[in-house]
Amino acid sequence: MKEFGVYAEDLEAICLWLKENGITSVAMESTGSYWQNLYAELAKNGFDLVLANGKFTKNARGKKTDVKDARWIQKLHALGLLSSSFLPDETTEILRTYCRQRTNWLQSAAEASSKMQKYLKLLNMRLDVVVKDVCGLTGLKIIEDICRGNLDPSSLAKHRHFNCRKSEEEIAKALKGNERQDFLFGLKQEFESYKFYQKKIKDCDSQIDKFLKKHINLDPVKKNSKPKLNHTKESIKMHLK
Repeated sequence: MKEFGVYAEDLEAICLWLKENGITSVAMESTGSYWQNLYAELAKNGFDLVLANGKFTKNARGKKTDVKDARWIQKLHALGLLSSSFLPDETTEILRTYCRQRTNWLQSAAEASSKMQKYLKLLNMRLDVVVKDVCGLTGLKIIEDICRGNLDPSSLAKHRHFNCRKSEEEIAKALKGNERQDFLFGLKQEFESYKFYQKKIKDCDSQIDKFLKKHINLDPVKKNSKPKLNHTKESIKMHLK
C-alpha cells in the first residue's frame, strides 16, 4: 500500500505511480467534494475513469475503513459491476457553480428577511399585516427609515406605494411600536445583511449574464429593432443568428 498527500504535486505523483504500474482505468467514489481535484488530474493524464455513486459501492461486511472500501471498489470495478455517474462538461459545470452560488445567496436573503419580520413583530410594528411583502417597495423603504432612527408612524406611512391596498392611516396604526433599542439594533443588523445579500445576488446575475453571452453565440435582440417588411425569411434568420 502506498500513501499520497492532497497537494497538487501529490496528485501528479499519483498519476505517475499509476502509469508506472500499468494502470489505465481507475474507479473512485463520489464522496463530498474530495474526489474532484484528483478526478480532474486523472482525466488530464488520460486515465479511463469511473465515478461511482457511494450507494453502489457499500460493503456491509466487517469494520468500515478506507483501505477496505478501496479494495472493494477495485474488486467491483474489475468485475465490471460499477456504472459511472453523469458528469457535465466543463462549460456546464462552471455555469452550475455560478447558479449554485446565487442560490446560496437567495437562501441567506430569505433568512435575513424572516429575521427582519421577527424583529418587527417584537417591536410591535406589524408591517406584515398592512403590506403583502415586507421586502417589497413599501416595506423596504419603511424598514430603511426605521433603521435610520425614524420611529414616527405617520412619517413612516408616507412611504406607502400607490399600489398598496392599505391606506396611510392603517399603515400608521400598524407601525406604532414599543421602540425597544435591542430589537431595533437586531432589525438594523438584519437589514444590512439583506442589502449585502441582494448585492451578491446581482453580482452573480452579472457573472451569469457575461458567461452566457460568451458561450452562447446569440446576439441580444434590440428592444426597438423591427425587421423591415421587405426582408426575406432568409435575411431575417441571418439577422437573428
